[in-house]
Amino acid sequence: MNKENRNRSIIERISINAMIASIYFILTMATLPVSFMGMQIRIAEMLILLCFFRKDFVIGVSVGTLLANTMSPMFAWDMLFGTLATLISGLLIGYMKQLFVAAIIPVVINAFVVGLELHLIMGLPFWLNVGLVGLGEFIAVAILGYLILLFLGKNEKFQEMIGANQNYRFKW
Repeated sequence: MNKENRNRSIIERISINAMIASIYFILTMATLPVSFMGMQIRIAEMLILLCFFRKDFVIGVSVGTLLANTMSPMFAWDMLFGTLATLISGLLIGYMKQLFVAAIIPVVINAFVVGLELHLIMGLPFWLNVGLVGLGEFIAVAILGYLILLFLGKNEKFQEMIGANQNYRFKW
């Protein structure tokens, strides 16, 4: 690959990740009443499944989470722990071969990380928060995100549009 194509590729990756971060932030703000705290159904979380098709999308989703968490009632704590949960989830999803397994990863990680965060910072009951955060994440990622990407992910035009470089013929 010559220098011009390599630079173009880097600029494209940065641009696409910036768009993902922007979409994540906008979706979170558009669904603000249910985007934070206990029973949060953060619809933007479904974007984490893009990491299933391209590992580098973890950057855009993580930056989007960081930006969205600047609006959190728990501000700095959510910026740190919420973003860390997203980063870990996205990195793990990038190595999955089954979409449904990939969709369960952020459910479990966010349930425990955010549930613990709410418990330690706000004194809320740990297991109740694990359950509520997990349920919200399950709705957003394992149901909504899974169904959308199950449908779109098998579409060659969609794969081409996002520049998918893995899991072209994924299992459900």
